[in-house]
Amino acid sequence: MASLSEHGLLSAILDSRRWQKRAIMLTVDALGLPVMLWAAYALRFSSLDVAVEPLWLVPASVAISLVSLYICGFYRSIVRYLGAEAVWSIVFGMGAAVVTLAGMAYMMTLDVPRSVFVIFWVLSVLYLGASRFVARRVLFRLVSGYLNREPVAIYGAGAAGGQLASALQAAGELRPVLIVDDEPGKQNMVLSGVPVSGRGRLAEMVEEGKVRTVLLAMPSMPRHRRMALVTWLEKLGVRVQTVPSFVDIASGKARLEEIKDVAIEDLLGRDPVPPHPDLLGRCITGKNVLVTGAGGSIGSELCRQIIKLNPASVVLLEQSEVALYDIERELKGLMKSAGVTAEVVPMLGSVVNRGYVRRLCEAHGIETLYHAAAYKHVPIVEGNPAAGVRNNILGTLETAQGAEAAGVKHFILISTDKAVRPTNVMGATKRFAEMVLQAMASRGSGTVFSMVRFGNVLGSSGSVVPLFRHQIQRGGPVTVTHPDVIRYFMTIPEASQLVIQAGAMARGGEVFVLDMGEPVRIVDLAHTLIRLMGLSVRSKSNPDGDIEVAFTGLRPGEKLYEELLIGECSTHTEHEMIMQASEEMLGMDEMHRALEALRGALDRGDGEGIKALLRSYVHGYTPGLSGDAPGTLPKPLTPLRETAASVAAPLDTPTGPVH
Repeated sequence: MASLSEHGLLSAILDSRRWQKRAIMLTVDALGLPVMLWAAYALRFSSLDVAVEPLWLVPASVAISLVSLYICGFYRSIVRYLGAEAVWSIVFGMGAAVVTLAGMAYMMTLDVPRSVFVIFWVLSVLYLGASRFVARRVLFRLVSGYLNREPVAIYGAGAAGGQLASALQAAGELRPVLIVDDEPGKQNMVLSGVPVSGRGRLAEMVEEGKVRTVLLAMPSMPRHRRMALVTWLEKLGVRVQTVPSFVDIASGKARLEEIKDVAIEDLLGRDPVPPHPDLLGRCITGKNVLVTGAGGSIGSELCRQIIKLNPASVVLLEQSEVALYDIERELKGLMKSAGVTAEVVPMLGSVVNRGYVRRLCEAHGIETLYHAAAYKHVPIVEGNPAAGVRNNILGTLETAQGAEAAGVKHFILISTDKAVRPTNVMGATKRFAEMVLQAMASRGSGTVFSMVRFGNVLGSSGSVVPLFRHQIQRGGPVTVTHPDVIRYFMTIPEASQLVIQAGAMARGGEVFVLDMGEPVRIVDLAHTLIRLMGLSVRSKSNPDGDIEVAFTGLRPGEKLYEELLIGECSTHTEHEMIMQASEEMLGMDEMHRALEALRGALDRGDGEGIKALLRSYVHGYTPGLSGDAPGTLPKPLTPLRETAASVAAPLDTPTGPVH
C-alpha cells in the first residue's frame, strides 16, 4: 500500500511547521466542542430540537476549554506518540474548563441544569481522546508505512509483551500481528491493540506465511521453560528473537524494544542457583583483592562480581594493555552506577615475575588473590608447549610464591575440566598448576591455597557459540569437529559467582568442582543456533536447506568429552552446586625435582622433553590421543553425588611456617 504522505492535503499537513499543526488542532477542536455542548443539552432534555441557552455559553465553552487544555499541556503532545499523559491532560483540562463554566453560570444565576456541564465534560473527554487516538492509529498504519512492516508474533501477554507491542507500533520495522500466551484467561483478549491467542493460532499463521518471526517477551521465564518453548518454536521453522532481561532494562544496559537473537546462554544448562551471600562476601567485602588475567573472559567477570561485593580495593593485573584499559573503564562505570567507592588499580605485568607479584601484593595489602591468568586455547598451546608451561605452570608457581611471601590470606586458582586425564598440553599444564598449589598447601602455609575446576563457559574467548553465530551469518558452513563431541557449559556470571563461593570455603589444598549440569552435544547446539536464526539445516534429507554443518575432525589434543574428576572421589560442601574432589598429588620434594626438570627443558627449548615430563608427572596425560571411541558418552555428574557419602572426608589443612 502506498503511503498517504505522498499525496495532497495530508502531505502538506505533515510537512508543515509545529505551530501550524497546533493551529490546525485548535481549529478542529474549536469546531467540535460546540457540537459536544449541544449534544449535552440534547441528552439532558432527550430531544434533538433543542438550543443552547444562553447562547454566549458556546464561545465561552470553546475559549475556556482551549485555554485550559493548552495550560495542561494537551497541545504540546505529538499525535504519533500520544500516551497516558495526553489522557490526563484532557481529563484535567476539561475538568477545569467545566468547573469554570459552571461557576460562571452559578454566579450569573443562569437557569442551566448542572447535569449539562457533567455531560459536556464526559462528551468532550471522549471526543478529544478518541479524535487523537484515531489520528495516531491512522498515522501509524498509513503515514509511517506501518502496514508495510514485517509482521511478527509476540510470545507473552504480560507487562513486557504489552510494552513491546506498543513500542513496535510507535517505531521500528516490525508490526505485531499476534500475541501468544499459554494462559487460557489471557486468550481471546486484546493487548495494546493486538489480539491475544494460543499456540494453535500461531502455528496456523506460520503455516499460512503470515508470521516468520516470534519475539519472546518473557524476560523472567525460568531457563528450563524457555528451552522447552524454544524447542517447540524450532519445529515451526520461525526465527526466534527476544527482548533484554528485566535486570538489563532496570540497570539501563538495554531498552525493552532492543530485540536480538535468542542467546544460547539463556537456554543451556539449568536455572542458576541463588548464591549464598555469606560465602560471596567472606573473602571480598571490605578486603583488598587482586585478580590476575583481569582482562580475560573469566577474569573480567570476576572483577564485575567482586565490585558488587564492596571490596576495599581491586587490583587488576593484566599483560594486555588494551584488555586492561577496557576492564578498568567498565568497572569504573559499573561502580558509578552502583554507588560503590572501592579503589580500582590497573597494573600492567606478567604473572611469571615473582618479585613483581610480591611487591604488588605488599604495596596494596592484598588479602585475596584470584589467579585467572592462563593460556587456554588448546590448539595454540599444543603448538607452543614451552609458552604453555611457562605461563600456566611457572606463572602459577611464581604468583603463588609471591602471594605467600606477601602474606596473602587466600589464593584461588581458576582451573578447567581439561585438567582431568588431559590429552593436550593445555590441560596437562593446568593439572600441574593444581598440583603445585596442592604441594605448597601440604607443607604448611599461612596462605590458603585452593583450586576451582569447571568446564566451558558460554561467551568466553574461543567459545563455539560466537564462532557458530558468525559462520551462520556468513552463510555457513558451520564447522563441528566430530558428531559425538560433547561439552559441559555454564554462563560466565554463574561460574564466577561459584568460583568466589568455592574459594571462601577453602581451608587449604582443596580442588573444588562445579556442577556443570547436563552435557550438550555440540552438533545439536549448532542445529539449534541455525534454527533459532530462522534458517534450516542443509543435509542429505534436506538438500535445499540454508546452512550446512561440516565435520572437520578432532583437533590435536581434543577429546570427545571432558570430565570433572580424575577419580571417583568427591564430597559435598556447604554449597549444593560445589563439590570437593579428593585426588592424588606430589610431595614438595618431588615437586621441586619436577619443576627443575621443566625449567631445564624450557632452557633447551625441548618441546618433546616438556611433553615427556608432563606425561611423567600428570596422571592420565596421553599426548597425541585425539579422543575416545566415537559414540562414547561421558559419565554423568549425578552418580558423583550419589557416591559422595561413601568417599573420603575433606582434605585436612596442615599448618606450619612459610618456606
